[in-house]
Amino acid sequence: MAREAMEYDVVIVGAGPAGLTTAIKLKQLNPDLNICILEKGSEVGAHILSGNVFETRALDELLPMWEKEGAPIKIKVSKEKFLFLGKNKSFSWPTWLLPPVQKNHKNYIISLANLCRWLAEQAEKLGVEIFPGFPASEVLYNENGSIKGVATLDMGLDKNGNKKDTYQEGMELHAKVTVFAEGCRGHLGKEIIKRYNLDNGKNPQQYGIGFKEIWEVNENQHKEGMVMHTTGWPLDKKTYGGSFVYHAEKKQIYIGYVIGLDYKNPYLSPFDEFQRFKTHPEIRKILEGGKRIAFGARALIEGGIQSLPKMYMPGGLLIGCDAGTLNMPKIKGSHTAMKSGIIAAETIFESIKNKTDLSIYEKKFRQSWAYKELYEARNVKPSFSWGLILGIIFTGLDQILFRGKLPFTLKHKHADHKSLEFANKVKKIEYPKPDGKLTFDKTSSVFLTGTNHAENQPVHLKLKDPNLPINYTLKEYDEPAQRYCPVGVYEVQEERFVINSQNCIHCKTCDIKEPSQNITWVTPEGGGGPKYGNM
Repeated sequence: MAREAMEYDVVIVGAGPAGLTTAIKLKQLNPDLNICILEKGSEVGAHILSGNVFETRALDELLPMWEKEGAPIKIKVSKEKFLFLGKNKSFSWPTWLLPPVQKNHKNYIISLANLCRWLAEQAEKLGVEIFPGFPASEVLYNENGSIKGVATLDMGLDKNGNKKDTYQEGMELHAKVTVFAEGCRGHLGKEIIKRYNLDNGKNPQQYGIGFKEIWEVNENQHKEGMVMHTTGWPLDKKTYGGSFVYHAEKKQIYIGYVIGLDYKNPYLSPFDEFQRFKTHPEIRKILEGGKRIAFGARALIEGGIQSLPKMYMPGGLLIGCDAGTLNMPKIKGSHTAMKSGIIAAETIFESIKNKTDLSIYEKKFRQSWAYKELYEARNVKPSFSWGLILGIIFTGLDQILFRGKLPFTLKHKHADHKSLEFANKVKKIEYPKPDGKLTFDKTSSVFLTGTNHAENQPVHLKLKDPNLPINYTLKEYDEPAQRYCPVGVYEVQEERFVINSQNCIHCKTCDIKEPSQNITWVTPEGGGGPKYGNM
């Protein structure tokens, strides 16, 4: 039987900065357009996690009166520090020697989840329909190969795919244009990139895994508006990564760590590296005596211009971090994602009005400040494949002396899942036990995410070959899923590969890093996953 269908002018998948911006701008251009947004989280913002030092450039264009209209953007960056960490010591780099791309004095420390909630309110005031808890699980195609729309997931199935008493069939949403704005490693974005060969001639995409905790600290430890970044310990000189420590409002500190997913040692645990980082004397003195009140993790897309796929296809657009518009040396993607959404709206408006195709998106994007930013940042990430010291030296030359205008472009050599070395070729890493005060285990951390999935539903982490983890990955790599997953979804128990899918916080690391690409993340039942508050 045919599923029930709804018709829209524009369907947007994902209520993050890019998707919400697209909807708002479209309504500004043509209030009569019929627009809906599907959001897999239980509410807007529930799955949003970011550092976040926010650059307002795109928001200034979209909603110039944001300050008067109550946007949750209040704490301006007032001071900056950059530290190189040794095991017990640190060296402070003069901020006047930082590349302009890493200076934040005009930016704000915010919660991106709360900004998205506010943007959703602005969109709804303009007449945009937003459906939280309804994940888009399938792309629909017309007979001519163009995108017809998306279908939402069937709800109320048991783990074997049988209908429960609560069964509710998914719905089709048809549109003149479908916009994919799912964030990093969107599962539908991944499908359409492959189907339409959007990454043809591009470098392999690059990713990182980012962690964040929110701490409440004593007044004497808190310096509202302070932004600090570090590099170095606890990572070795061949592993790309670094930290952020942002002093937000209400005596809260946003602290986090990002590690490139091109790391080589299968025994490396990104979660445990983050926990170990907090034991450094410079970090301990900021947090000691405080209380951890939130935790989260999410993959970041870091490939930049070299890996940016074509962003249009017949009947659809791929925008924001679903495509890869994050500016890696800035450690910022919200403003560029929002700009990609503004351009998407302008493209769709012209396309519907003049009955033209969506290819004008590429020209508009290449003429934008967002493209200029990404172009000037293009050589930073690949230079760190030479190691930390050479990467820092080259970045200084590239960003300070040449302002990103060197007459060549470095390439990303391989995808992150190809970087792991065999377990018998590397040194095992032993991590200290958590103390429960400064450092924590995965179980207590996933509890803080508010993660919940309906019981007895199909597992949303699919294995192409169920025997591969034990027969190959365990033998060759000591099954790194046990370590790269930040919340203990994957375990090996008595020669069995166990998937604790109820713990999944939708970070997408497994979909990216598994060396045989044997794990595929698909959307679980609506509303499942984390429920982030202030992240």
